[in-house]
Amino acid sequence: MTVASRAHSGRLIGLLLVSATSLSAQDAGAPSGAANTASLPRPSISAFPITDAIRLDGVLDEAAWSGAGVGDFVQAEPREGQPATERTEVWLAYDESNLYVAARLYDSEPDRLVVNDIRKDFSEFTQDAFAVILDTFHDGRNGYVFITNPAGARGDRQIANEGREVNASWDAIWRVETRRTSEGWTVEMEIPFRAIRSGPNTNGVWGINFSRRIRRNNEIAFWAPIPRAYALTRLSLAGTLTGLPTGAVGGRDLRITPYALANTVRGTGADVFDEDVQGGVDIKWGVTRGLALDLTVNPDFAQVEADQQRVNLTQFSLFFPEKREFFLENSGLFFVGDAARNTRTNLQPSADEDLLPFFSRRIGLTSDGRTTPIRGGARLTGTAGGFQVGALAMRTGDVEGVPGSDWGVLRTRKNIFRSSDIGGIFMMRRATQGGGQDFNRVFGADAYIRFPEEIDWSVYYLRSDAQRPEESDPEPPASPREEINGYTFRTSLNREGNFHHIKFGFMEMSPDFEDDLGFFRRTGFRKYFIDWGVRPRFEFLRRLGVRETHPHIVWNYYDDLDNRILAKRLHTGITFFFDNGGNIQIQADPTFERIDRPFTIDSRIDPIPSGSYGWTEWALTGSTDASRMFSLTWRGVLGGLWSGTQKTAAVTVNFKPSYAFRTSIGLQRTDANLDQPDASFSRTLWTTRTNYSINRDMFVDALIQFDPARNLFNSNIRFNLIHAPLSDLFIVWNEQRVTMGDGTPPGRSLTIKLTRMLSF
Repeated sequence: MTVASRAHSGRLIGLLLVSATSLSAQDAGAPSGAANTASLPRPSISAFPITDAIRLDGVLDEAAWSGAGVGDFVQAEPREGQPATERTEVWLAYDESNLYVAARLYDSEPDRLVVNDIRKDFSEFTQDAFAVILDTFHDGRNGYVFITNPAGARGDRQIANEGREVNASWDAIWRVETRRTSEGWTVEMEIPFRAIRSGPNTNGVWGINFSRRIRRNNEIAFWAPIPRAYALTRLSLAGTLTGLPTGAVGGRDLRITPYALANTVRGTGADVFDEDVQGGVDIKWGVTRGLALDLTVNPDFAQVEADQQRVNLTQFSLFFPEKREFFLENSGLFFVGDAARNTRTNLQPSADEDLLPFFSRRIGLTSDGRTTPIRGGARLTGTAGGFQVGALAMRTGDVEGVPGSDWGVLRTRKNIFRSSDIGGIFMMRRATQGGGQDFNRVFGADAYIRFPEEIDWSVYYLRSDAQRPEESDPEPPASPREEINGYTFRTSLNREGNFHHIKFGFMEMSPDFEDDLGFFRRTGFRKYFIDWGVRPRFEFLRRLGVRETHPHIVWNYYDDLDNRILAKRLHTGITFFFDNGGNIQIQADPTFERIDRPFTIDSRIDPIPSGSYGWTEWALTGSTDASRMFSLTWRGVLGGLWSGTQKTAAVTVNFKPSYAFRTSIGLQRTDANLDQPDASFSRTLWTTRTNYSINRDMFVDALIQFDPARNLFNSNIRFNLIHAPLSDLFIVWNEQRVTMGDGTPPGRSLTIKLTRMLSF
C-alpha cells in the first residue's frame, strides 16, 4: 500500500470515528428509535371458524369479512414508529383444510399503485405489496411468507432463524386473488394447512405478522412493529395468532411428481446431435407435522437458468450460487456460518467466500467443474423432539474416468435461551470405487447466541479428515494411506441497530483442511475482520431527497500460520440512500495481495508472477429508482490492479413498460495495463435479459451473453407453463456460437421437460 493510500485510509477512518461519537445525537427525523419500536406491545389476532365456503375472487363480500378487521399498521420506513400513511384491515378465518387471509388495503391515490411483475416469486422491493408471515412452530425463529401485489402475483418463501437464511425457491400449493377498487385494493389468500409444517405443541397458537409496501412513498409498514434495521423475518417481534384448533393444524401430505424429458444436443464444433429420452420422480411425504421426507430418482435440472458470465480479476475461482430447486428447499437447516447483515436494502453482503462449509452445488460436479449425473437421493428436514434436523444423502455416477460418489450431510440444531441455538454437522463424500480409499469427512459444532441490545455472537469449529487416491495407481493400495487431517475455526461478534452497526471477528484454517462439500478460496491462514458503520438521517438532507447516509468501513486482514501477511483490504465508503429507493456509493479500497505461485488473469497475456502487490481502487456505484419504467445500475472503478492500472465500467439499463414485459442490457468492460511485457488487455461482456409474462402461470425468459474477446455468443431461452399446482412444462433452448467466422458449427440443445404433481 502506498504512503498516499495509507494517509487517505487514516483520514477516512478518523472521519468515521468522529462520526460514530458525534452523529448519534443527530438522528433526527425518526420520532421513535429501534428500542422504542421493538418495545411496543405485540398485537394479537384471532382466526375464527367458518362453515360457508369462501369464494376466492378478491371481492370481500363473504360474511367472514363483514366484521371489523385488525389494522393500526406502523411505519418502519420512512418514519419509524409513525402510523402508516394508508389504512389497512386484515381478517383471518379457517375451515378444516385451509387458513384464509383477507385484507383491504385503502389507498388515497389508487391510480398510483405500482405493479412491475406478475411472475411467480416476484421481487416486492419495486412495487406495492402485501405479505403475511406464519410462525407455525411458535418458536420466534422459523416461518413461511406469502406475498402478493395488486395484480395477484404469488410469492412464497421459507424462513430459517429469523432471516439468517431466506429460501425463495420453496413452493407451496396455495391460492390468492386480488381486486383493485376505487378505495385501493383487496386480497384473499387460501393457504392449505397441509402445505406447511407446524409444531405439535403449539396449542393452536402461532406467531404472525403482516407487512405492506407502498412503493410510491418507498414506505414499509408492519402490523407488529419492527425497527427499520430489520425485516418481516424478525419473528421474535411478531404478533400472536390464536383460535386455531390443534386437531386441524398442520397435516401429512404425500406428493409424487414424475417427470419426462426429451432433449437433443450438439456440442460446439460437433457434427451430429445426440438425442436422449429419460424420466425420473420426486416424492415429498409429510412424515409428521414437523418432518418432511424428500426422495428423488434420476433428477434433472435442465430448466435451471444458466450462470451469468463475469470478468474475474482475482486469483480465485468465482462464486456462483445454487439454483437447483431440490437443494434449495430447506437449505437454511444446513447453513453453518455467519449471518448476512439484517437490513431491508438490496445491498446485503454475499455468502462468506472464505468458507461456506456446506455448498450443495459441489454435488454433481467434479473437482475440475464437469457435471456428473445424480442417480438419486433423499432428504429429511424439519423439527423433531425439540431439535431441528436436516439429513441429506445423494449418489452421483461416473463420468470420463472420474468415479461416482456417495454424499451425505447430517445437521442438527437446538434452540436455547432467547432466539439462540447450538448445533452440530457431519458431512462426507466417498468414492463408489477404489476400496474406500478416496473419501472426505467434515464434522463440527456451531452456536449462535443473541444477547440484549441487538448483539449476537456466532462461532463454529470444524475438523476434516480425507484420503486421496494416487493418479498413477487406480487400484486400491495394499495398506491404507495416511489420512489428511485439518481444522477451521471462526467467531464473530455483531451489533445491528438502526443507527450503528459493527461486526468484528477472527477465523483460522489449517493448511490441510479439506471440504468436498464446501466453498473456500484458500487454506492455511488467519483472518481478522471488522465491518463498521453508522446510518444517520439528517432532516436537511431529507428535504433534498436523501433519506439516509451510511459511512462505513470493511477491513479484512489475512496472514499465514507463520504470521506472514497474505492479503489485506480496507473498503472505505459512504452510501447515500434516496427517498425513491435509489442509491449512490463512493468508495476507496486499498488492497494488498501476496502471490506464492503465478496465475493467469487473461489467456492473452503472461501469468502474473509470484510476489507482493499493493494498489488502491476508487469506485463509484449506484442505482436509480427501480420501480420506474427506465432504471439504471452502474459501477465504475479507477486505480490499480496488481502491478498496473485498470479502468472498469459496468452499466445495466432496465426497461419495464408494463408488469408483463421487462428487459435489460448490461455492459461490463475492463481495460488493464500491467507492469510486465505485453500485459495490456481489454475484456468486454454484453448481457441481455428479457422476461415476458403471458399471464400468472406462463412465462418466457431469455439470457443472452456475448464475449467479444473469445468471440463467443451464448443464449439460454426458457418457456415455462405452470399447467397445474407445482406442475410445469419447460421448453429450453441453449446455443453457443463462435462468431469469428471460422465455420465452427454452433453448439445447440433443445430440451422439453414435463412434470405433474400428484397429491394424496
